[in-house]
Amino acid sequence: MKKILIAIVLLVVFVGLVSACGYYRLYNNIVTLEVGIDGQWSQVENVYQRRADLIPNLVNTVKGYADFEKETLTQVVEARAKATSTTIRADNLSPEGMQQFQQSQDGLGSALSRLMVVAERYPDLKANQNFLELQAQLEGTENRIAVERKKFNEVVQAYNTTIRRFPGNLLGFEKKGYFEASEGAEKAPEVKF
Repeated sequence: MKKILIAIVLLVVFVGLVSACGYYRLYNNIVTLEVGIDGQWSQVENVYQRRADLIPNLVNTVKGYADFEKETLTQVVEARAKATSTTIRADNLSPEGMQQFQQSQDGLGSALSRLMVVAERYPDLKANQNFLELQAQLEGTENRIAVERKKFNEVVQAYNTTIRRFPGNLLGFEKKGYFEASEGAEKAPEVKF
């Protein structure tokens, strides 16, 4: 009888230790995923900053050719100011904060698209080497933004999945927000010749 009681106590202690180890391993895994989100968020901010840094040079180059397109240039400058002032901390990537950040960045992207349409009207500008280089850098940066946003969404997905699964859902971690397609992105752009 005494041996059975000792065996039961040892079994309970063993199960408790295994459970505790699993809990700590899960907790550490979630923390690792959260740190991965922070690192990937820094990369997203990095490429957005690259785009913001290119814009003043692009605007100044266009300014010399498109004197009477001041409204478009002003919109780009204002959109850049708004986009660079809308920040979100990596430790607070809530869905609402992500939506606000994305809206300001989408506004800048839209203003840049309008600027490129204006540039099409000026053959001398389109032939300017500085403009062509800036345009190529901007296109490359937009591609980098898309890649980094995709990577960010992947690490957020892994994190959100882990914290929603049992027993991760018992630990109290908060869901992180994703980058989502802009409203109207499901419609193909209309091209007219």
